[in-house]
Amino acid sequence: MVITRAGKKGLRLAIASGKGGTGKTTVTAALASIWSQALCRPVLAVDCDVEEPNLHLFLRPVIRRAETAKLEVPMVAEAALCADCGACRELCQFGAVTVMAGKPLVFPEMCHGCGGCLAVCPTGALVAGSRELGRIEEGATETAGYLAGRLRIGEAQSPPLIRAVLARLARIAEPAADVLIDAPPGVSCPAVTTVSGADAVLLVAEPTPFGIHDFELAVEAFTPLGKPMAVAINRSGPGTPELLALCRGHNLPVLAEIANDRVVAETYARGGLLHEAGAHYRAACFALARSLAELPQTAREAAHA
Repeated sequence: MVITRAGKKGLRLAIASGKGGTGKTTVTAALASIWSQALCRPVLAVDCDVEEPNLHLFLRPVIRRAETAKLEVPMVAEAALCADCGACRELCQFGAVTVMAGKPLVFPEMCHGCGGCLAVCPTGALVAGSRELGRIEEGATETAGYLAGRLRIGEAQSPPLIRAVLARLARIAEPAADVLIDAPPGVSCPAVTTVSGADAVLLVAEPTPFGIHDFELAVEAFTPLGKPMAVAINRSGPGTPELLALCRGHNLPVLAEIANDRVVAETYARGGLLHEAGAHYRAACFALARSLAELPQTAREAAHA
């Protein structure tokens, strides 16, 4: 049974990683599947890894709504109106608009949608148009709500679509519902855009040389955002002591260690989830969910200790 907590704001948790392939999506899917049962709270799973969305492969949602997301970009209304003042060209830092032979020229794929060129054009030669970013899909599973973005093939910029997904999230999420956000891997603009809007962050890390290196990059990138952070170690192995030492050095709690277990791999290969790999994995997922629900409060208490 899901209990709506009247008057209380739900947790918005970003599940992130320093690199791809650490198990971030599978951890997100497992949490989304048991969250309501473990905590008696409604939950919404959001796939913000819009370049390679694959949360649906594990959760198998029923999609009830899909819409095209667009970005406002300039277009030339009438070239003859251009005064050749160059204001648009001087303003745009991305070279998306220029003036050649006294006529404005727009490169919509390079536009970041700030709208500055439209504001500074004194003659109305530029007007608002749009560029398709991708699709936003909305639906539900048996255990969670579902929201995802899917970047248009050929679209170079994913942050605008991520922002559109998060804006849609703000409109549809129940205030008391918890939100689990599958963030893009790495530490570039897509990941930072996603994590910036979260209340807390779970870093999924693997104890390999590349995994440890990129875990440090993630800690360096996300710490300045001021979010409570915790760690789940996936495919625990020989490198785990080094990873644990790094977590201690950064005062990051390790809330779960998932063994490098063939049973888990076989469960994933069949399309199953972590909590379906055995009773102890189910218990670990429940414990992780409860610890994450308390993470913001735990972080506040630690800061004032």
